[in-house]
Amino acid sequence: MTAKSGDDQRTGRAGLLYGLGAYGLWGLVPLFWPLLQPAGAVEILAHRMVWSLAVVAVALLALRRWGWIAGLLRQPRRLGLITVAAAVITVNWGLYIWAVNTGHVVEASLGYFINPLVTIAMGVLLLKERLRPAQWAAVGIGLAAVVVLAVGYGRPPWLSLALAFSFATYGLVKKKVNLGGLESLAAETAIQFLPALAFLLWLGARGSGSFGTRGAGHAALLAATGLVTAVPLILFGAAAIRVPLSTLGLLQYLTPVFQFLLGVLHFHEEMPPERWAGFALVWLALSVLTWDVLRATRRARLGAPGPSAVRRPGTFSRR
Repeated sequence: MTAKSGDDQRTGRAGLLYGLGAYGLWGLVPLFWPLLQPAGAVEILAHRMVWSLAVVAVALLALRRWGWIAGLLRQPRRLGLITVAAAVITVNWGLYIWAVNTGHVVEASLGYFINPLVTIAMGVLLLKERLRPAQWAAVGIGLAAVVVLAVGYGRPPWLSLALAFSFATYGLVKKKVNLGGLESLAAETAIQFLPALAFLLWLGARGSGSFGTRGAGHAALLAATGLVTAVPLILFGAAAIRVPLSTLGLLQYLTPVFQFLLGVLHFHEEMPPERWAGFALVWLALSVLTWDVLRATRRARLGAPGPSAVRRPGTFSRR
C-alpha cells in the first residue's frame, strides 16, 4: 500500500466519523429542545438565531475566514437569495422546535424521511431535471405513503410536508448561492440576528422572557442553542470534503431514523397500524431511491453509458 493510498484511507475514515457525528447529533437534537422549557418555541428560535451568530463569528475569527464578506456585499442577487434562505430556514427551525416540544417527534421525522423525495420532485418541476424509472417509482411510492398517512392521521401530514418542503426549498436556494456551510450560516444568522434580538429584548421588557429569570442553568442552555446549531454543521462541512456525495446521501438517513426511534421509544408517541403502513411505504421509496443512486454511482465509476448518464438531482446541504 502506497503512502498516498494510506492517506486517502485515513481521510475517508475521518470523513466518515465526521459525517456520523453530524447526522448523529442532528438525530439526537429532539432530546435537547425540551430542556429549554418553559421557554416557548418562538423564544427558543430567537435564541438559536442570536447565539448561532455568536458561535459562528468565533469560528470564523479562529479560522481567519473573513475575505468572503466583502465580495458577498457587492453581490445584491446573492444577498437576496441568502435572505430567502434565512427566511425559509427560520420557518423550518421554528416548526421543528415546536414539533418536538408538543409531542410530534415522529411526524417531524417523517418530514426528513420524505425530504429527498421532495428534493427530487423540485428538481423535476423547477430545474427541469430528468428522472430515471426507479426515481419515478420512488416518488410514486412516496405519494402513496402520504395518502396512507393522511388516512391514518385523519388529515394530510401538514407538519411533515411543511418541514420537507421548507428544507428542500432551503437546499435549492443554497445550491444557487454556492457558499460554504460555515460562511452561509454566518450570513443567514446575520440576517436573522437583529429581528431575533429585538424580539428577545421585547420579551425581556415585558417580563415574559425566560432568559435570566430561570437561573443560570437555563440561561446557559439557551445560549447553547448556538453550539447545537453550529457544531453539527461544522462536522458536516468536514465530512463533505472527505467522503463521496453518495456516502453522505446514505448517512443523511441516520437523522430521521434517530428521530423516529426517539419519538417511539423515548417520547412514547402513538403508532397505529395505518401510520406504520405509511412509514413502511416511505422506507420502501427510500430503499428504491438508494438502490438506484448506488447503481448509478457504480456505473459512472465504471464508465458505463446508459441510465447513469441522466443527471441526478443534486443532494443539498444539511441544516
